[in-house]
Amino acid sequence: MIRHKDIPSDFKGRKYLQQLIKQGKIRLAGNAKLKIYGRLDCKSGRRMLRENRVFFRDEEEAMELDFRPCAHCLDDRYQWWKLGIARLRHK
Repeated sequence: MIRHKDIPSDFKGRKYLQQLIKQGKIRLAGNAKLKIYGRLDCKSGRRMLRENRVFFRDEEEAMELDFRPCAHCLDDRYQWWKLGIARLRHK
């Protein structure tokens, strides 16, 4: 997991971030405060504060850190996640 606040906000920092995305080292973004991950082009993700934004290389990394899928851009995965949680609560 890479925290956005740890990347400089200047031109070099933006270039570095673009390079990580191009190389496939970053594929998803998340909100560290809410523990939600989603696609890089998600409208909800674009509105979050820089200090809360984190980046992941894949879904496995996000799920290992107990982040849940975004209900907007990853609705199908969110529904599966929600069903899994509902089943656990009824046991």
